[in-house]
Amino acid sequence: MQIAILTFEGFNELDSFIAAAILNRMKPQGWAAYITAPDETVTSMNGVRVQRQRPLDFAAQADAVLIGSGIRTREIATDAAMLGRIALDPARQLIGAQCSGTLLLAKLGLVGDLPACTDLTTKPWVVEAGVRVIDAPFIAHENVATAGGCLSAPYLAAWMIARGGSMADAEAALHYVAPVGEKADYVARARAVIAPFVEAVPA
Repeated sequence: MQIAILTFEGFNELDSFIAAAILNRMKPQGWAAYITAPDETVTSMNGVRVQRQRPLDFAAQADAVLIGSGIRTREIATDAAMLGRIALDPARQLIGAQCSGTLLLAKLGLVGDLPACTDLTTKPWVVEAGVRVIDAPFIAHENVATAGGCLSAPYLAAWMIARGGSMADAEAALHYVAPVGEKADYVARARAVIAPFVEAVPA
């Protein structure tokens, strides 16, 4: 499973890095998650500058794509040229978006009239884009998932692992990153959030 973590200028470190770290727990199974960006380097909302691992067009080739959020997402959402460079196919790919990444997903026409999750700051913009936002951390409709809140990144990553691998794989990855002394509770809570959207998909 090759995964593109779409990471734009002004990105939120928690979205991109947490998801990438959890997904890369699947490296022994041949998975790889890459920071994927339009330019060679990208700077976070807090000034952390990183080198991209894959160019933006890698998203079209990837088996799965996660769209993180950032302080410039609203600007990107109005950039037709940039949106035109993002080619996604929910019939073939697992696609997830977090917080303001949901706005990009909406602008790409991948949400439609389905309910979606986003953060509280972005909610008015997503609603303005015609999306019905629900008060929940995570929801998925077949191959497309959205999440709201910086620390919802583990839900997106776990859903992707459960869909592309197994629920046992997802639980193992979450168990590794969960706080010591709280691991069982943390994994159980995450499983309760994502399981309905994994089990609902026909095998």
